[in-house]
Amino acid sequence: MSRRFVPGVHRPCWYIRAFVFDAATPGCGPHGIQGIFVTHAAVPARQRLRGVASALSAAAAALTSAAHAQAVPPQPAGAGDWNGPLRAPLQLQGTAQLQEQVPPEQAARRPVHLSGQSIEGSQNGPVRVRGNARLRRADALIQADELHYDQASQTATASGQVQIEADSGSYRGSALQLNVQTYQGHFDDVRYQLRENRAHGQARRVDFLDRERYVVHEGDYTTCQRSEYDPDWRPAWRIRARELRLDRVADVGVARGAALEFMGVPVLPVPYLSFPLSDRRKTGLLPPTLGLDSVSGLQYTQPFYWNIAPNRDATLSPTLMARRGIDLGGQFRYLERSFSGELAARYMPSDRLRDRDRWSMAARHRHTLHSPLGDIQLGAQLNRVSDNDYWRDFPRSGYGLNERLLPSELNAHWQRGDWQLRLRALKWQTLQDADAIILPPYDMLPQLNLRYQPWALGHGLDLHVEFDSTRFRADRDFAAQLTDGQRSYALARLSRPWVAPQGFITPAVQLHASQYRFDAPLSGGLRRHSRVLPTYSLDAGLVFERELRWLGRDLLQTLEPRAFYTYTPYRDQSMLPMYDTAELDFTFASIYAPNSFVGHDRIADDNVLTLGLSSRFLGAGDGAELARLSIAQRLRFEDQRVTAPGVAPYTARWSDILLGGAVNWSPRWASSGIIQYNLDERRTARYTLTGHYKPGDYRVLSMGYRMKADASKHAELGWQWPLAWWGDAPGQGGRWYSVGRLNYSMRDKKLVDTVVGVEYNGCCWIGRVVVERLQNSARNANTRLLLQLELAGISRINVGSNPLNSLRNHVPYYQEIRPQSLPPASRFSEYGQ
Repeated sequence: MSRRFVPGVHRPCWYIRAFVFDAATPGCGPHGIQGIFVTHAAVPARQRLRGVASALSAAAAALTSAAHAQAVPPQPAGAGDWNGPLRAPLQLQGTAQLQEQVPPEQAARRPVHLSGQSIEGSQNGPVRVRGNARLRRADALIQADELHYDQASQTATASGQVQIEADSGSYRGSALQLNVQTYQGHFDDVRYQLRENRAHGQARRVDFLDRERYVVHEGDYTTCQRSEYDPDWRPAWRIRARELRLDRVADVGVARGAALEFMGVPVLPVPYLSFPLSDRRKTGLLPPTLGLDSVSGLQYTQPFYWNIAPNRDATLSPTLMARRGIDLGGQFRYLERSFSGELAARYMPSDRLRDRDRWSMAARHRHTLHSPLGDIQLGAQLNRVSDNDYWRDFPRSGYGLNERLLPSELNAHWQRGDWQLRLRALKWQTLQDADAIILPPYDMLPQLNLRYQPWALGHGLDLHVEFDSTRFRADRDFAAQLTDGQRSYALARLSRPWVAPQGFITPAVQLHASQYRFDAPLSGGLRRHSRVLPTYSLDAGLVFERELRWLGRDLLQTLEPRAFYTYTPYRDQSMLPMYDTAELDFTFASIYAPNSFVGHDRIADDNVLTLGLSSRFLGAGDGAELARLSIAQRLRFEDQRVTAPGVAPYTARWSDILLGGAVNWSPRWASSGIIQYNLDERRTARYTLTGHYKPGDYRVLSMGYRMKADASKHAELGWQWPLAWWGDAPGQGGRWYSVGRLNYSMRDKKLVDTVVGVEYNGCCWIGRVVVERLQNSARNANTRLLLQLELAGISRINVGSNPLNSLRNHVPYYQEIRPQSLPPASRFSEYGQ
């Protein structure tokens, strides 16, 4: 007899466990009794001692006689001696989890174990077990009030409170008939739970086709975890079906004659529904997205996912817009050994608001070609839309298609050792707005770039050599303002850094030579121009440290002064077009740069000295940076006469002061800021202050304030926070979350780019409601209401314009709320009890 262990109650050291019927034991007949298992109380049911003490011989004989069977003669002493004493202390090896599945070829050779309060049977005939009856073979366990086992057909028939624990899951019902060899049979009045995803349900009958496939008749299916202590419990959602086929090999469930119920209300009749049994990809419908747009009206998107192959998939996302019509969208992704990419396209046959067809295309491709001289990386990028208003009418199209500058590019990159070669062609599509005309950038058709940067030049020297030749072509609509041409340049930079813990010093010299050829003469008849300019720089800094104690914590403070000097002689460059050049923004990175421009069409005649000071506060034990404070200012010894077109020369000797800081007040609190202060005008030209509080997962509060003198002032608030007073309390189910971002223009006195939403995590389902208002021009804004319902175990959102994408893109530090993911249930949690 087996006895259930109860904490605090005495348990015998040894007890008789079960009879064993072995179909493969020579000399015992087809299904002879092989022996008796004796189990120690401290050993789990799957870790047995196959030994019988001589003191239990009488009990063994009595039980054997009661079963009308024949005992096996004693075996010789040795490795398989059951009756001899233990020769050494038993060595047990622990395991985190018992073996969940026995391979079929091994399961067919495993013996059948029977146990119960009463066992009756013959050597080759049927066996009846009553009272806590159990049958175990390989990785399957059957428990019932009464069990009949036919040794000839290997069929078990159980009645009463019947339970099956198997690799596939757990089943409880009233009557069972099952072939333990083929695992074919049926189970009546069943409650089941699958092991992989913990899905469960009830059924009038379950037919077992084999170990991996079964059919549920007149049943339901849900991934909502059942409350065993609530008699009135019902799942938040479930699928009720006339027939439900579950295939663990194909990892798919198929429901026929089904209906989807949500909160007890049938919401969607589904004659045929296919869904995955795990988180693996599965062809089928994704959750729909319902939205309300102030311009396009009511929108409904129903994505369909096609799992073409393990390395290829596609998603079709048709959208119905009440005021515009049907928008057909799709995405295709592929991943091969040497190349990968994706393609996305949308097409609206007839936009009723614009009275024309609308379309967009976006593609990415990456390819690696192997050659004896090194790998060649190929890349392609395509971004195109149908018209200038596309970015305004469809601001959530993704892939950067909501921008006004859309690049398309082909490129090839080769690198071997110290050499790099790049060839590319870049073309822009510029989307114009009548209220804000922008000058299109030049196309590069093509560009050839060669770089040489040796790692070990010797004597501590660093060398960088670069050659570039680019053909620039202007937008035809702006041909009168822009000039096509060819620019070639060669650049060499030699530096010698000395670095030590106490500081560093790096002198450098650079030579920049360029040549221009223009398709049309510039003002003054200029068709060619050459320029050679040297640049000298010296960068030096010191590092001082001291130990201090602040608020009971040991800290290490550094003091790091830095000086950077650069000199470039003046050359008149005002006649040259700015093909790919712009003035650098004034930041801590650019104030230590040798050129005030990015690009190669302007080389500033700098004769400046930048002075800066930084101080860091570090944890003495772990070196974590707790705070950083910085200040920097540039001293100009001569006027800067090289400027961008339309910009006056810089004559001020002292630049604005830059002040910056970042403080990690605690693991939860952090703040940062940067201030640009004009000494001459005694006012702040620009500043940005930000901070965030993040005490834990799904809890974050961020704030920001940005100001640019005579231009803009914006205050920003972002958050994601549980609404504790709306649920997550005993008897109230899941949890509500508030999430959003408010961007307020203090100059215009209105909210801009605002996203506010509410999420509900019901463990097995998630609901989202998001209101989004984003500016699409200086005067107009687009407002949308987005709704989403996600059911765990049916499908997951991963593509398309939906509330989740809006929250990811606009809410700082947003964490995606996922349905509760539980580990696979182990059937050994109650095994052998």
